[in-house]
Amino acid sequence: MATKQTVRCPNCGTLAERSYTHQVTQTQCHRCDYLMITCSVTGKVVEAYAPGLSLRC
Repeated sequence: MATKQTVRCPNCGTLAERSYTHQVTQTQCHRCDYLMITCSVTGKVVEAYAPGLSLRC
């Protein structure tokens, strides 16, 4: 069973949805199409998409 929570989107600042399951945490914003899926056990990023953010190395 997933637990859902309303949070601020780290990309655009509007309201987004975060859901928790047994091993996965997913944060998504329907306004800017932000998506971050992480493993709840290890903290590693499984999948991420953040339009408008550039990758800095």
